[in-house]
Amino acid sequence: MTSQTELNHYSSEHNHNQCVSLALSTAQSLCNERGVLLTTIRYQVLTLIWESHKAVKAYELLDRLRPLQAAAKPATIYRALDFLIEQGLIHRVESLNAFVGCRCSDQQHEQLLLICKLCEQVDERPAPEVMSALLDESKQAGFMIHSKAIEIHGICIHCRTK
Repeated sequence: MTSQTELNHYSSEHNHNQCVSLALSTAQSLCNERGVLLTTIRYQVLTLIWESHKAVKAYELLDRLRPLQAAAKPATIYRALDFLIEQGLIHRVESLNAFVGCRCSDQQHEQLLLICKLCEQVDERPAPEVMSALLDESKQAGFMIHSKAIEIHGICIHCRTK
């Protein structure tokens, strides 16, 4: 099991190489279990997304993929992104129109994304109490939820302590 320190990429103890390795191996295992193919292009796009914890836009991914796949086109990226989202391996950050790797893709979960306005890092948090409170509020309103994703913009602890 991964410790909370390993999961918190704002921590000075965060080992990003280990983080990426875990994400990529989990992705490969999940795809194998589900009987879906993590093609070379899908794997390359996922790897590019995991280069950092910053959200990355589709056309940035395309520019970074072209040295690896000269024939890559926008449709190439969007098909890969659709697959990665469908498999729960990445999240779309709606407010930024960008994508970030999912740190707990092996679990069913909802999204609470903390987005730093200064360093642009995105921290995914499980926040079960928050999500439960939202469910309770929606039930009281008679509202049927289709999906829950919360994006909060602010300044991370790393940037605040600089």
